Amino acid sequence: MFIQIIQGKCTKQDELHALADRWRSDLSPGATGWLGGTYGFTDDDTFVGVVRFDSRESAMANSQRPEQSAWAEEFAACMDAPITFHDCDDVTLMMDGGSDDAGFVQIIRGKVDDPSALKAMMADTTMLHEMRPEILGATLAIEDDGTFTETVAFTSEAAARDGERQEPPEDVRRSLETMMADATFYDLHHPWFETA
Repeated sequence: MFIQIIQGKCTKQDELHALADRWRSDLSPGATGWLGGTYGFTDDDTFVGVVRFDSRESAMANSQRPEQSAWAEEFAACMDAPITFHDCDDVTLMMDGGSDDAGFVQIIRGKVDDPSALKAMMADTTMLHEMRPEILGATLAIEDDGTFTETVAFTSEAAARDGERQEPPEDVRRSLETMMADATFYDLHHPWFETA
């Protein structure tokens, strides 16, 4: 799997959402290898989109379509500032990668020295699922320099906040503190989803 993270300031939220809906109806049928996406806005008008393709090659082929280029120009014009893109070939799924039924999504961006440790923690979901049943799944996308984007789907924001108050085992807590030390959290209170 290949993930592209799209991020930027946007105060024209309804307009951007309508553009995304139009991409889904008009352009997605011709997008080879497109799997889906998770989208939303934070309280400070930051748009974050996490788009999934079956491979980098499919994503690049999609971006070269003339109709995609025309749509991307409209998308950029809707934004208040330049868009940043992060491309990730190293993708790990937790519990099937999430759910389109999620009521709340948290996107975490940070950087780790040892990506394998973070991936191993995501792979061991038995204890996590017992402790945090409100987590429906997640994707972890890691760039070559260790920068990661984790997209976590929750049943609801209230359930997520309740779950955050639970103390994990000491070794897990220490690992999380190290990995998330300088991370930035993006709360998508009203996420939307698209699936191929």
